[in-house]
Amino acid sequence: MKHTIKKRGQKLVKRVSHFSKKAGEESKEHLRENVVERISHIKNIKLLILEWSLLILVIIMLSITQSFLYTESYATDTYIEGGTYSEATLGRINSLNPLFANTDSEKALSKLMFATLSSVDYSGHIGLGLADSITTNDDGTVWTVKLRDNLKWSDNEPITNDDVMFTVYLLQSASINSIYSTNLSGVQTKVEDGKLVFSLPTAYANFASALEFPILPQHILKDINPSLLLEHTFSTSPITSGAFSYKASQAVGNTGEKVVYLTPNDNYYKSEPMVESFAVHAYMTTDDIISAINAGTVTATAALLPTDSDKITATNIYEKQTALNSGVFAFFNTNSPLMSNKSIRQALQQGIDMRSLRAPLGEEEALDYPLLPDQIELDDMPSLPEYDPEAAMQKIASSGVPEDQRRVLLSTINTGYFPALAENLKFQLEKLGFNVELNISAPGQDFLMTVIRPRNYDILLYEIELGSDSDLFPYYHSSQVTENGLNLSNYRNTIASDAVLATRSTLDPAKKAQKYKTFLKTWIEDVPAIGIYHVNLSYFVNKNVRSFSEDVRLVTAVDRFVDVQYWATERATKNRTP
Repeated sequence: MKHTIKKRGQKLVKRVSHFSKKAGEESKEHLRENVVERISHIKNIKLLILEWSLLILVIIMLSITQSFLYTESYATDTYIEGGTYSEATLGRINSLNPLFANTDSEKALSKLMFATLSSVDYSGHIGLGLADSITTNDDGTVWTVKLRDNLKWSDNEPITNDDVMFTVYLLQSASINSIYSTNLSGVQTKVEDGKLVFSLPTAYANFASALEFPILPQHILKDINPSLLLEHTFSTSPITSGAFSYKASQAVGNTGEKVVYLTPNDNYYKSEPMVESFAVHAYMTTDDIISAINAGTVTATAALLPTDSDKITATNIYEKQTALNSGVFAFFNTNSPLMSNKSIRQALQQGIDMRSLRAPLGEEEALDYPLLPDQIELDDMPSLPEYDPEAAMQKIASSGVPEDQRRVLLSTINTGYFPALAENLKFQLEKLGFNVELNISAPGQDFLMTVIRPRNYDILLYEIELGSDSDLFPYYHSSQVTENGLNLSNYRNTIASDAVLATRSTLDPAKKAQKYKTFLKTWIEDVPAIGIYHVNLSYFVNKNVRSFSEDVRLVTAVDRFVDVQYWATERATKNRTP
């Protein structure tokens, strides 16, 4: 039995071994026929392989593109909240009290931290600020203002009519020398039926623009003597009503350089700003600002000129240019012994080569008249005398002024084009036979106190704001020949005064144009000033941030902050809302 089983097992093993050997030989033959011998055929079908490979690659790329486009359909790159916006400004920061803002740095901080009753809107016209409505009676002598509801200071105290009354009281105080005081001279203010009522001594069709003054908090300053207001702690750490609240200040070195840090004001009447913080970095020179821009220390600056663009080496900086309603003039002090002589002023009008004077101004537009072209529409503008140095020399010789008394004190500020303009004007005056003393001072409170207010000049090269409307009253009416007035020429002429006063009191375009024509003829004849150029703002800003809209029309440089609540520095990809 065992022998039979053993024999059968040996036969089974032989069969399995034989089958395995046969299967191995058949597999080798199959591989040889179907793989090894066919490798040489690949070269015959390589084009077909390449086509199939490219087709697969195209399918993969189309899938990726489809996925990307699908993502783009519901996602977008947008600005988000957060980040710090840092702006470089020029000039010292002596005070944070907006009533005493004189330098560009102080004016920027005033606009960022303090709101006003009226405010320039996106179109460059006067609109509403803290006021919910501004109305007037038929003859423009009584103006009524209603504040918005639920206004609050940054310390959560309500902004009320009492704050406005208190601020008007300060501005009308003899102890306060503010740029806002002139517009409120002789104005009586009271509260009636919950509204502010301003009664004017004479009609003023554009009084709404005079309401663009910053409001101060009565609950903080009510017990302070006006003469001590500048010394109060409010001037270094203020409660605010604007887009930003004060956080801290940091002095940099001992040259006057300073950084003021601001945070969003939760109570701002428009909306809370998008940026997490705003820093105003005040520099003393434009060279320092250029270095800061190139190094990326600051985000933007409005303190440079178009001619500085060649000095900007940072590739991420964009120059945004827009016109301002400002002009630069040479003002002749008609109270000084030399410039009180009308023949001398007329001689300068003919003897100064304006083309040469304006040559270094780049893209700045010439300004021949005391008004901007879009502020007045006259069929025929009064013509100016042509450049004629020989006729000018004859007028000087026949003026009655001895040669040894032809001394001119020419004053200006050490910023922008002013030094170059002053040097050019000095050269031209000396060619006409005048002995010229040139006084170039740093801009700021000292210049205001030692040059502007005492009218310490024969000729002043200076920039003035021409406003959102065509109001020449502050600059050429005889009532403004005061220490705090803006009549920088000390110009007195009854015809001119009556004409500019009449333009203030009428809204009739035809009557206004006629009065302006009368004024311009007198202005050209009397020569209280010579127009030089229309000012542009060059804003150098990082390309990756959002600043003021290109569509905003600026009246003054600080109006760039009109939409500051929308400025942003941070970006992110967000899904669109269906």
